[in-house]
Amino acid sequence: MEIRRFGIGHRRADGPPGTHGVEATPLHGDERGVLAEIALKPRASIAPHANPNLAYFLVIEGGGFVQVGDEQARVAAGDAIVWPPNVVHGAWTELTPMRAIVVEFAAADDAAVPLLTSGRQAEAGGTAEPAAGDAAEPPMDPRADALRAGGALAPKPEAPPPDRDSPEGEPW
Repeated sequence: MEIRRFGIGHRRADGPPGTHGVEATPLHGDERGVLAEIALKPRASIAPHANPNLAYFLVIEGGGFVQVGDEQARVAAGDAIVWPPNVVHGAWTELTPMRAIVVEFAAADDAAVPLLTSGRQAEAGGTAEPAAGDAAEPPMDPRADALRAGGALAPKPEAPPPDRDSPEGEPW
């Protein structure tokens, strides 16, 4: 068993290149992609940039702002932002801190992306075989939503969905 620690006391104080007031903990990195926890202090920033990789910016605590292309939006814990390949994106905070998990899929080996998210292991020939008892279904492709979105932020719902249990549930 391997346990990787992140959070306070486990972050690099210098943060990734192109950041200000950001600390990070790399959790995984190989030819398939990168997984990291980042913490933005108040008035911190990840400078707008583009890269060839699909990335997800998963806000797990606090809140701030993100940019995708020419759009900017306020985000908070529970928001998952898609940063499509080759689209300028960034993040920043004003008066409050924000923590996020960043999942970045490498563009060089697109075949690894569906395998990584479907929970199946690649065979030597580069194909994924379903585990015993699994239905034969096509592997998920997380790039599909990003490509359909065209680099735009999805609209945030104005009201809770009608199937909400009660107003005492999660805040909107």
